[in-house]
Amino acid sequence: MTSTSHRHSLDINPSSAAEVAIRQELTLVALGKQPADTALRVGRLLDVATRTWSMDQEIVIKGRRIAYVGPAGSYTGQIERRVHEPDLAAIPGLGEVHKHIESSHLTPEYEAALVLPRGNTWTCEASHEFSNVNGAKTLEFWLKAREAGSPLKIFPLPGSAVPPTGYEHGGGFLGYDEQKAFLKESLMVAGLDEVMDWPAVWNRDNPSYDRLWGMIRATFEQRGVVEGHAAGIRDLPTINAFAAAGLSSDHEAWTFEEFWDKLTHGLFMELRPHSLPDVIKGLLQKGLQDWSQIAFTTDDRSASDTLKMGATDYNVRLAIESGLAPEIAIQCATINPARHMRLTPWVGSIAPGRYADIVLLSDVQRLEIAKVWADGQHVSEGKSYLLDVPRIDWPEWATKTINIGRDLTAADFAIQAEPGRETMKAAVLRPFHWDDDFLTFELPVVDGQVQRDEARNITKFSVIDRFSGKGAVSKMFWIGCGPRTPNTALACSMAHDKHNIWCVGSSDEAMAKAVNAIAANDGGWALVRGGDVVATVRYEVAGLMTCRPPEELHEEMQTLYAEGEKIDWMYEPTFSPRWFPGFPERLAFATLTCAPWRWVLVAPSNYAPQGLVNVQTGQVQPVVF
Repeated sequence: MTSTSHRHSLDINPSSAAEVAIRQELTLVALGKQPADTALRVGRLLDVATRTWSMDQEIVIKGRRIAYVGPAGSYTGQIERRVHEPDLAAIPGLGEVHKHIESSHLTPEYEAALVLPRGNTWTCEASHEFSNVNGAKTLEFWLKAREAGSPLKIFPLPGSAVPPTGYEHGGGFLGYDEQKAFLKESLMVAGLDEVMDWPAVWNRDNPSYDRLWGMIRATFEQRGVVEGHAAGIRDLPTINAFAAAGLSSDHEAWTFEEFWDKLTHGLFMELRPHSLPDVIKGLLQKGLQDWSQIAFTTDDRSASDTLKMGATDYNVRLAIESGLAPEIAIQCATINPARHMRLTPWVGSIAPGRYADIVLLSDVQRLEIAKVWADGQHVSEGKSYLLDVPRIDWPEWATKTINIGRDLTAADFAIQAEPGRETMKAAVLRPFHWDDDFLTFELPVVDGQVQRDEARNITKFSVIDRFSGKGAVSKMFWIGCGPRTPNTALACSMAHDKHNIWCVGSSDEAMAKAVNAIAANDGGWALVRGGDVVATVRYEVAGLMTCRPPEELHEEMQTLYAEGEKIDWMYEPTFSPRWFPGFPERLAFATLTCAPWRWVLVAPSNYAPQGLVNVQTGQVQPVVF
């Protein structure tokens, strides 16, 4: 028979057989026929299923799981250790229904140390970021930290957007076979990451149609959850079609009216902080009684912002401040997301069989976190993480992901004019260009090359293929972003969602220097000013994350910001302030290619040699003509 200690070691990534063995033991512990490890007695405890509080409760723990919950003194078995917190209130560990850990820019073991003291004990990892860098290693990557001892439960959802559209390549390919294998390999895999490419869902002629429906089919076959992404979908026919396709959720609603239309047409709504206050107030005015189809989600948040604002606790606190009862707000970050993701046997409540993840509050109304328990152990006091962060020597498949193949030069960023021309028309985009057509400008030609026009806020933007080793560079002109300061450029290997390298600059020489600096660092940020590299930030894991404490990353980012403040950045005052690119993070989202985008710049391919393609229609366009 499998030993107790061995069964507990299997609890970090349980197979079906291991899960049965764990629950057989928990059954006997609950009956008092086998001894428990710990009894945590609390002043009061929230049952999130009924939104009721029970006073003076005892949580009995065996290994990493809860075996028994009841009034203090009611448990009849032996207990090795007792802990009493009479002044604290217990709620379940907070969960993330949809989050990209990559956007914290920390590897999972350091993410755990950052978010656990803030109450976040489990995360549904929406992995189209790492999946787009190394699709084949997605599951192995997300399970490695827990196997090394991290108490944060990560439930991976392999990326549906690998590649994001049929017009991109590199970093892996995920389809039916890959998704089926992921779901069969581990109980931790919760489903399919957000389906973003809406044109590929409804249009049989789209090059991603068969691949995407193959992933959806594999997820249905294994009873997984198909997550959605309905950005720009606001009309009722399309909302109905989206729900009919089996895409179960959306986290992209910006207004109460959009949120309500999607909620009342069967979508599980995942509410982000940017629209949370207005939506909460609207739902309260509507008199909504059943909040079970709503969860709070972080989606993307940097380590610097988490240090300043918080993790899931920030979302719950913001909801309470917006007028929602604390008990409902807590439901929206515990049992609601767990139900939606079909994870209630493991997380979402303080109940037998679940992981012993308990957040102890000193003030419920203000959601003040005093202590956090995870996996049956006390892991934080205030904001301090009490455990050692496990050391992981990330293999080269995770750390050597920048493969440009050579040093780039200024010539790689030059845009050649037709012979004899003094001017040429240019197809021009701007950050977050959602229009049906690109912009057109007449630009000067000097020495056979089409030039920027700083007087009209027109600079050069590029995307560099970092996967094939061919040194392929697409480049075009953008308006309303980038540096006006001479011989200056900014580049980054985080470029949602394909995560090739992007670069914007006032000279071709500076752009080459910035990209080469990123390659030398195995990923991250590089800022060149006046021809010199003045700041870098290292993302040596997948070109997206760093294996360091958040404070160290934050300090490096602050240096980048400080150097960035010395540069004159272009903006277009006629554009909505909401879409100003900012420095530097907003530009990393300006390379998105899934709906509602139309014209985008992608890395060069046989399909779009210059990289400019309409991802809604498949039309390609020369960058100058």
